[in-house]
Amino acid sequence: MTVLVTGGTSGIGRAIAEHWAGLGHDVVVNFHSNEEAAEATRRSIHSAGGRATLVKADMGTLEGVADVADKVLQQTDDLALYVHCAALAVPGAALEIDPGQLAHAIAVNATSMVPMTQLLMPVLKPGSSVVYISSQGAQRVVPSYVALGPSKSLGEALIRYLSVELARHGVRANTVSAGALDTLAFRTMFGERAQDRLDWAARANPAGRGVTFADVIAAVELMTSPGAGMVQGQTLMVDGGSSL
Repeated sequence: MTVLVTGGTSGIGRAIAEHWAGLGHDVVVNFHSNEEAAEATRRSIHSAGGRATLVKADMGTLEGVADVADKVLQQTDDLALYVHCAALAVPGAALEIDPGQLAHAIAVNATSMVPMTQLLMPVLKPGSSVVYISSQGAQRVVPSYVALGPSKSLGEALIRYLSVELARHGVRANTVSAGALDTLAFRTMFGERAQDRLDWAARANPAGRGVTFADVIAAVELMTSPGAGMVQGQTLMVDGGSSL
């Protein structure tokens, strides 16, 4: 079977792609522009015995979404999992951010998931899952995070709407929301303050440590497991209790 990961050549997206490839799935990996990172991801997956198909496309455009979906439809008639991990990080306050950049970020981070799911319906079978990767910024106001936080909140809402319509097809749609993770998006948003924020989040976490990619992968596995077949439209927080 095949897995699609958008934004799959860095950070948590790459970790998810590599993990499912290691389980024996063919993985379609979307990326926006960093071809060096994309090739590194392909080599990593191939060295582990998996197969990766790279698709360079801008998820903020309908053309880009169609390019990715077309590649999936060419490759498989049974898509086990679609993980929406694409994220465009544009630092800036709400009263200062460029409106065009904000609109593009919202499309990449959230609304593109709807046309993508529409196009993938022929290969989403009973037992398939759509998983949206979110963050605590969807629930909290974080300085300079307006391009990511509100778009993640929108993505979580879209998952709820998609889940109700997908349920009759035997397809699940859920969100996994992580605490602070050391990703390119996080470092782009917080710049030179990023490491300090990660260190602080780890110290302040009730679990006594920071969240890891492995924690998020385990949550995605849980939400897509047969035992979670009646879990629909939910947001699973993976943060060690830091949001409580």
